[in-house]
Amino acid sequence: CCPQLEGLCSFLQLSTCPEHLLVRFCRWLLALSPDLSYTSAAILAEQLFLRRVMSLSQPPSRHLMAALASFCSKYSQPFCRVLVAAVLQEPEQGTEQTKLVCELVEECLEPDCVQLVLSQVLEVPLSERLLPVVQAVLGRQEVLPPKLFDLLVLTLCRQAPALATSLSYTQLVTAVLTMYQSQV
Repeated sequence: CCPQLEGLCSFLQLSTCPEHLLVRFCRWLLALSPDLSYTSAAILAEQLFLRRVMSLSQPPSRHLMAALASFCSKYSQPFCRVLVAAVLQEPEQGTEQTKLVCELVEECLEPDCVQLVLSQVLEVPLSERLLPVVQAVLGRQEVLPPKLFDLLVLTLCRQAPALATSLSYTQLVTAVLTMYQSQV
């Protein structure tokens, strides 16, 4: 029912509905039984949030944050695959999108999704803009699977020459060395 769901979202103009109604809609989605399929949740994440988040030029409103947190509480995997991936892969995105991802990592996402975000960050070229996201992931103090930890260390080592003068990079490396001493 993917084309029908996209058509329904378009018909209801969900991508442009007022944010206070978005909060209500997300609450209604959470009450649905049975839960939405992964594909349906991914389509809704894209239709409800992608355009709004990608166009942020100032911090998100409390309504938008409430809707994002609400949706993430139940459908965080499809949300991360659609929205977080889009933010991370768009090199021209501003600081508001990065701050939003950091806030979601710190406050809303379950540990498996935090690891998913880290793996998504490590799939794209690491830049100054993405360092706060990695720092937010490390701030959760989750145990990282060995493969993901190895990839993080390898990425940090590879990026050392390009980010050698970055204070954020230095803080990140220090955090990794402090938090994961035995693994390093």
